[in-house]
Amino acid sequence: MLGRRKVGSLEVSSVGLGVQNMSRTYQTTIPNRPEMIGIIRAAHERGVTFYDAAEAYGPHEVERILGEGVQPFRNQIVIASKFGWNIDLETGKRLPGLNSRPEHVKLAVEGMLKRLRTDHIDLLYQHRVDPQVPIENVAGAVKELVAQGKVLHWGLSEMGLNTVRRAHAELALTAVQNEYSMLWRGPEEAVIPLCEELGIGFVPWSPLGVGFLAGAIDERTRFAEGDIRGVESRFSPENLPKNLALVALVKTWADRKKATPAQIALAWFMAQKPWIVRIPGTTQIAHMLENIGAASIHFEPEEVAELNKAVAAIQVNGARLPDQVLVVSGVEAPPRT
Repeated sequence: MLGRRKVGSLEVSSVGLGVQNMSRTYQTTIPNRPEMIGIIRAAHERGVTFYDAAEAYGPHEVERILGEGVQPFRNQIVIASKFGWNIDLETGKRLPGLNSRPEHVKLAVEGMLKRLRTDHIDLLYQHRVDPQVPIENVAGAVKELVAQGKVLHWGLSEMGLNTVRRAHAELALTAVQNEYSMLWRGPEEAVIPLCEELGIGFVPWSPLGVGFLAGAIDERTRFAEGDIRGVESRFSPENLPKNLALVALVKTWADRKKATPAQIALAWFMAQKPWIVRIPGTTQIAHMLENIGAASIHFEPEEVAELNKAVAAIQVNGARLPDQVLVVSGVEAPPRT
């Protein structure tokens, strides 16, 4: 069985399950729904208690899949979901921009509860900071939902640092999400230290570098139309061969530890901070089993130092996301009016 970790005041399994791609994969294929539900339930049987979704995934459809999958054991697990993109509440159509107006947030949560087949969301994130809405107003809406028992904990994703402080002062944050992995270590500079200062848990999304650290990509890889990796410059034909030095390092450690590259990339998080919990996503049961197997890999302190030094020595070329996505990361909420 998996061990447990604390994300803020919330206890979860040391490895969670991201369900983002269970309605549509990076390669733009549509997974078999019964198989996805089977993965969700098999993960629970093996000790996974932390499931991560969002209204934007699908949109809406991933929450429906997760709600059906966890229904037999809903009260034994932690469900995280997210609001914040401008999504039509009825149709799920993605509209331009962001929307964290308090009245919209409350209605969005009502939709989440129905799709997830539950009466509460354990951890509710603002998916991206709305530059038009003071974070205090957002926190106020969440505070009302907490008072009603519809939300138990809340967090932020890809937010500005000052917004974290303001939000936490208004209603204590349980966790923040950012992209973080050996491939993108930006949060180490300021976000993770801020979490440590304030006692907030950290949940890295894309802990396997969108499959890169699992060894699924090589210098000949090209991406399907619609696959976001095809427009990320770190995977461009000129940068990809250089960045494969990181995969070579992970494979070396995999041989050393008698593990897979994905397991090394995930086990690396365990050695960083005790309040970091990974949520690798997958649409294959074999990969789910591989991912939770990372919990059994142990690094001695000297091995952690050696591996961190080797990772830091490798320069990753290219940006982590397309410009149109990066522009909504690290945003500060406007002042309270």
